[in-house]
Amino acid sequence: MNLLLVIAGAAVGAPLRYLTDRAVQARHDAVFPWGTFAVNVAASLLLGLVTGAVVAGAASQRVASLVGTGLCGALSTYSTFSYETLRLAETGSRMLAVANVVASVLAAFAAAVAGTAMARAIWA
Repeated sequence: MNLLLVIAGAAVGAPLRYLTDRAVQARHDAVFPWGTFAVNVAASLLLGLVTGAVVAGAASQRVASLVGTGLCGALSTYSTFSYETLRLAETGSRMLAVANVVASVLAAFAAAVAGTAMARAIWA
């Protein structure tokens, strides 16, 4: 059953990632990968919220499989982040590449912490 929940979550998360990435990037006339940045931070926030809900007993392991592993796993994208960072560096935008790494890691971590804190505030 858990495998089916992960598959169902991923079936929603993957197209959502692609569509969100394209929509965000279309609004920014810049080489910085804002779309990937946005989906990774959003997925981290949602994963923090789901994890906090599970820890608080407000959500089940099935919700964690569906939303946490499936949806968030497919919504976030480490491979695209790595590729886009490499492309920035290769095309001479080394400072943007470094900024992408630092900002992505810090923002995603902060979003996960914020999601967990929100869950704690809601269900504690």
